[in-house]
Amino acid sequence: MASYSLFLKRSAGKELEAVPLKDRRRLVARIQGLAVEPHPPNVQKLSGAEKYRIRQGDYRLLYTIDDADRSVVIVRIGHRGDVYR
Repeated sequence: MASYSLFLKRSAGKELEAVPLKDRRRLVARIQGLAVEPHPPNVQKLSGAEKYRIRQGDYRLLYTIDDADRSVVIVRIGHRGDVYR
């Protein structure tokens, strides 16, 4: 049973649709894993913002965690070279 609620910003959903199918499946599995453990191994907290980053191949997931509401919001999904701009 998931302990955190998952929310995907509309813009992040569009970014996910643009990812090739092979990589998209892996990203969706990572997103679903955040419901169980929002602080998985190898997660990085981004400096200057209350956001976290997970690597999945050449793609990055940027998300926020609200421990009070027990929710995770996926903010951005993109290629490693473009996601931080």
